Formats: sequence, structure tokens, C-alpha cells
Amino acid sequence: MSNTDFIHTGKDKISNVAQIGGIETSILDNGLGRGTRIAWINTGTGLRYKVILDRAMDIGEAFHNQHSLAWLSHTGTTPPERFSDTGMGWIRNFGGGLLTTCGLSHVGGPEDDEYGTRGLHGRISNTPAEIVSIVQPDPIAGKMEMSVTGIVREAQVFGPVLELKRTISGKLGEPKISVQDEVVNRGNEEVPHMLLYHVNFGWPLVDEGTEILWKGSWRSPTPDSDQKIFKEGSSYRVCPPPMESHSGSGEDVAFIDVDADGNGQSNCGLYNKKLNLAVAVRFPKKQLPWLINWQHWGKNEYVTALEPATNPPIGQKKARKEGNLIFLEPGERRSYSLDIEVISPEKIEAFRTEF
Repeated sequence: MSNTDFIHTGKDKISNVAQIGGIETSILDNGLGRGTRIAWINTGTGLRYKVILDRAMDIGEAFHNQHSLAWLSHTGTTPPERFSDTGMGWIRNFGGGLLTTCGLSHVGGPEDDEYGTRGLHGRISNTPAEIVSIVQPDPIAGKMEMSVTGIVREAQVFGPVLELKRTISGKLGEPKISVQDEVVNRGNEEVPHMLLYHVNFGWPLVDEGTEILWKGSWRSPTPDSDQKIFKEGSSYRVCPPPMESHSGSGEDVAFIDVDADGNGQSNCGLYNKKLNLAVAVRFPKKQLPWLINWQHWGKNEYVTALEPATNPPIGQKKARKEGNLIFLEPGERRSYSLDIEVISPEKIEAFRTEF
């Protein structure tokens, strides 16, 4: 019996849907996160996660049963800092979490040119959402869907003015998170557009021996060093133990021209054999043609990220030079979708064979 069918069997035996799942909003009242609006979403399947409404509706903690899926930085959830978007200021309140959005106009390191000055990974993750709807499930009425929708504006006088409409949704009985995004240029001039979904996984899902699953041709932009992971003959698809060379800012990254299946869907994920736990990340190749794999194996800072993107994180300047920078005309819209799903144990082997 599926989780959804199981919930249906109890629809005449519950008084309040919260005993199964649903959405609960609140405001953090202590520590670095004090004053931050959040929403906990419980799918009723063991998958539950925290949407940070004040951080572009990104996702912080995420759990399946007793196991954490997400990597959290030492800072954890913090309020947005609306004007910390210069230089490397972005990392001061980068909480990690299951999803951090990068963009909407710049993805990559700090840079400046004749078009302006840009900080690491853009402004959007430091921008609060205006929540426009919360839809709760109602299993008694046969409605299993739930969602939260908000609008996040990256705007200033004299432009650019980019607006992100985001819906995070799911169903009671399904261990899946669906992110539906629409980006629109609300200004009166064309503007650059870059977008990257920084999906961060941590222990215990990420552990020694966890498989990193993706398919495609790849290149690593980093020079050879003792930090280097992505090189021919190395085990870059299996998580290693913590590495001394990844202390501090040690890391490596691959830019992947990710493969797609017959339906145009790209798939990647992680599999931990010891926990018999697998998580898939799925997205349309046409919308997000690149996948970035970040690996940072520092002691007490142990993380890998799978990052679907419109471009590698090379910044506006280089993307413009290479002719790959996207421009949105006034009123033009682009839609994106991303699913993060816990794979049921009986389907894990079939999932692994995709890679």
C-alpha cells in the first residue's frame, strides 16, 4: 500500500490534518536566525523540511525519518542582509541548507566591468518573499496537494528589475519537493539573467562511500593541487573521508554538460548504501543545461552539492564574453522546475542503473 493510499484509509479518523502533515509557518525567536520567517512542510512520509520565507523561499533543514539530508553551515538560518552583495559578503550568511538560490542576474565570483560591480552569487538569496498563498491539504475532501507561493523582487531604481515567482509544493503521501519558478523582467530595458540552484547535501546522507550519481561530459576549472578531486582516474563519484587539504577554503568543482533522458529530463542524486537511502534531483535539460558538482570535504565542514544551472558559475563578465549570457527583454518570462525526491527502497536499484 502506498503512503497516499494509507492516508486515505484514515480520512474518517482524523480531526486535524496536522497529525498527518501540512504547512506550519512561524518566526524564529533566538540566535542568529532571530526574526526570520519560516514554514515547516511535512509530507507525512518521513520527509519534512523548512522553507526560509525571508531568504527567497530557499530550503534549510530537510529530514527523511531520522536522517538529515541537507548540509548546514556553522551559521545556519540567518535573516537576509539586503546590501551584503559586494565582494565575498555572500558567504557570511550562507547557511547551506537543502537549497540556496543563486542569481537572478549573476552567478559566480565577485567581478566588475563597464556594466557594474557584482558580488558572489548575486542578490536573490538575501531577499525576503512576499507570500501570496498557502494551500493546505485536506485529505477528508480528497485534496492531498499543498503549496506555498511567494514573490521575490530583485529591484532598484533605474533597473534591473527582476521578479521571481516561486511555488514550493508537494502531496501528502509523496516524499518529494517540487519547486516551480517563473522569472520575469519587470523593467523597461533588457537585463542579464543567470540562475543556479545550490542543492547542498550533508551527513549522514553524505558519508564515506556515498555514491554521487550523474551522467554527462565534464570539465574542472580548478588547477592541479592537493585539493584536486576532479581528474581522470580519481574517485570523484564516491564521497571520501574528510580531507586535510580541504580545510579552510579547500574544495573542487566540476562543470557538467548533463545528459537528459528521452523526455528531456536530467537526473542526478546520491545513494548511501549503509542507510539504504537515495535522493534524486530532477530538472528539464532545456531549462537548466548545466549541472555543477561542488565537493568540499573539510573536517566539520563536509558537503557536496549538485547544482542545476543556466550557466556554470563563471559570472556575467565571462558569460558575456563567451556569448552565453541570457538576456530578458522587458516583460519576458522564463520558467524553471526542480524536483527533489527520496527514492523508495524498492526503486533504488532501478534509479542507480540510470547512471
